[in-house]
Amino acid sequence: MLPIEKINSIDQLKEEYGDKLPVHLGIILDGNRRWIKRQGIRDTFKGHLVGYNTLKKMIYSSYDCGIKYLSVYALSTDNVAKRSEKEINYLFQLLLKGIEEVFEEPLTFEKEVKIQVFGRIEDLSQEFQEKIKKIQDSTKKHNKYYLNMCIIYDGQEEIVDAVKKIIRKGIPPEKISKEIIKQNLYTHNIPEADYIIRTGMEDGARISGFLLWDSSYAEFRFRNELWPDYNEKMLIEDLKEYIRRNRRKGK
Repeated sequence: MLPIEKINSIDQLKEEYGDKLPVHLGIILDGNRRWIKRQGIRDTFKGHLVGYNTLKKMIYSSYDCGIKYLSVYALSTDNVAKRSEKEINYLFQLLLKGIEEVFEEPLTFEKEVKIQVFGRIEDLSQEFQEKIKKIQDSTKKHNKYYLNMCIIYDGQEEIVDAVKKIIRKGIPPEKISKEIIKQNLYTHNIPEADYIIRTGMEDGARISGFLLWDSSYAEFRFRNELWPDYNEKMLIEDLKEYIRRNRRKGK
């Protein structure tokens, strides 16, 4: 086996350490607005566009690695509350465009990628909801890879919504378990996260409500680099770091 220090490509990583890579990788995209401002451009919308292009590349790189589940924190409920209506509408259109482009990519069907959107989708426009439903329905039988886009998402709200579903189902308190709660989360059909990477962490280390239930034993990697600068080389570095760690998971 090639020493991990010698690995410098996605192909080598998959071939030599494919069985040690995370099954479920989460990515928190942070830093688009800061990145564009540092380029001397006042139009922060352009930062989201660059970040969107970076995301597309990373999605395909994750497929190349053989990572089965990729969850992306694209837009939180806090983002929606704190940004202008104009910016949020732009972000919605950009995210929809991205999801549609991934859906239309032949690779999505060749690799049998199930596309899912997690979050309070009912708060989106009717047009957005209909397009998301069409895409999800068209890939619902796929089960080789999963692309999970978290939009208008918050981990605490996900748990709140799960509790409401449990109450509506009339499940008695003594029957409620961790398994029952998991079955009622947005993420009911995917495993817990193994590894979460966050960019743009220049002032601390936070996950901002991402996959709270599913990240209890996840490994974390926080990067100072802003999301638009993230590239395949950094992804390889981060995956090598994951392989080096000893995941005891409470044992």
